Amino acid sequence: MSTSEKRDRPAGPFGAIRVVECGAGVSAAFAAKMLADLGADVVKVEPPEGDWTRRRGPFPNDEPDPERSALFAYLNINKRGVVADLTRAEGREMLGRLLERADILIHNVAPAERAGHGLESAALCAAYPRLIVTSISMYGDSGPRANWRGYELNASNAGGWAYLSPGASPYPDLPPLKAFGHQCDFQAGVHAATVTLAAYRARAKSGRGQALDVSEQECIAAMLEMNFMHYTYAGRETSRLGQRGLGPWFIGDCADGKIFVICVEEDQWRRLVELMGNPEWAKDELFKDRVSRARNLDALKALMSEWLAGWKVEELFRKGQDEYRIPFAPCNTMRQIYENGHLAERDFFVAFDQPGIGRIRLPGAPSKYGVTQWALRRAAPRLAEHGEEIFVGELGIAREQFASLRKAGVV
Repeated sequence: MSTSEKRDRPAGPFGAIRVVECGAGVSAAFAAKMLADLGADVVKVEPPEGDWTRRRGPFPNDEPDPERSALFAYLNINKRGVVADLTRAEGREMLGRLLERADILIHNVAPAERAGHGLESAALCAAYPRLIVTSISMYGDSGPRANWRGYELNASNAGGWAYLSPGASPYPDLPPLKAFGHQCDFQAGVHAATVTLAAYRARAKSGRGQALDVSEQECIAAMLEMNFMHYTYAGRETSRLGQRGLGPWFIGDCADGKIFVICVEEDQWRRLVELMGNPEWAKDELFKDRVSRARNLDALKALMSEWLAGWKVEELFRKGQDEYRIPFAPCNTMRQIYENGHLAERDFFVAFDQPGIGRIRLPGAPSKYGVTQWALRRAAPRLAEHGEEIFVGELGIAREQFASLRKAGVV
C-alpha cells in the first residue's frame, strides 16, 4: 500500500478493511453501510443504470431525481461508487481487479444470475482465497427454492412474520400484514454484517476467507420469538387471529394520540384502578382477574375509553410510569420520534450535507462506543463518481483504456 493510500484510509476500527458491494436494493447496501460507518473502505459497484434505490423516494419537493433519493443517500453515505456492467466480460474483469485487493465482497445478486455476473461463490473463493464472500438471497444458495425470486413481501410471509401480524386480530377475513418498508431486507443486512465480521476475524487466524450464505427467509424465521416453542412443546400454532390470553392489552385513544395499555399483572391492575379513580365497574366479575379481563376486553376498552380520552399521551405515560409503575407506552408518530428529546440528548439523528439534497438529519448509530469512532464522513456517491479515482488512480488501469470502457458503457 502506498504512503498516500495509507494517509487517505478512513479512521475507525474497521479502517483497514476493504469491502466491495454489488447488487441492488437494501440488504447488501445496509450490510456494507454498517461496516462503512465504522471506517471500512466500501466501494459500491452499480450497473450502468444505477441502483434502483436511486429511483425510489422520497425526493426533495417530490421531484424524482436519481441523484437526490433520500433512501439511496441513507444507505450509501460513507461509500465510494463506481459503475461496472457485470453482464459483460469487460465489467467482470474490472470487478476482478477490485476483488484482488478486497477483504470482503457483499452482494445480493440472486443465485440464478450469479454465473452471468461473475459472482459464483465457489469460483470466487478459488480465485481469491483470502476473500470473504457474503451473498444474501431470499431463500439461500441451496434447497428447492434457491433459484426462486423473492422480494420484501415474500420474505415477510415465507419467514412467518406476516402470519403473526397484526397480533390478536379479530378479523379472519383480512389477510396477513407485513411491516412497513423494507424491514426484512434490513434484518438480512444486519445478519450479513455480523457473520461477515465473524468470518473476517476467523481469517485473521486461518489466513483463508470463506463463502457465507445468508437467507432472508431464515433471518426472519430466526426472530419469531417463542412461536416455534408453542408448536413444538405445546402443539399450538400461533397466528395473528384470536385474542390475548391476559389483559388489559390494547392500544387506546388519548386526547392527542394513541397509547399502548399493557397491564397484565394483578398488582399493576390494582394501581391502574386506583389511577382511574376506583370506578365501580372495575369490581365487576367480568374483570375479576387478568384472564377474565382478556376475555372481556371489548367491554373493558369501552369502559376505559372515556377516561383515556381525558388525558394527553405524554401526561398519562409519565403519571403511569413515575407514580403508579404501570407500563404504558406512547405510540409515537414519525414526527414524534424525529423530535424526541431522549433521542436528541443521545445525538441519534445526525445532520449531514448531501450534495443535491442539502442539509439533512439522518438516523445515526443505534449504539455508543467508549473508544471506537463512528462518523458520517463522505457523501453518498453520484453515479460512477469515483470510477476514475479507483480504476485509474488506485488500480493502475490506463486512462485510455478506462476512457474506452466508459464510452462503451461498461464503467
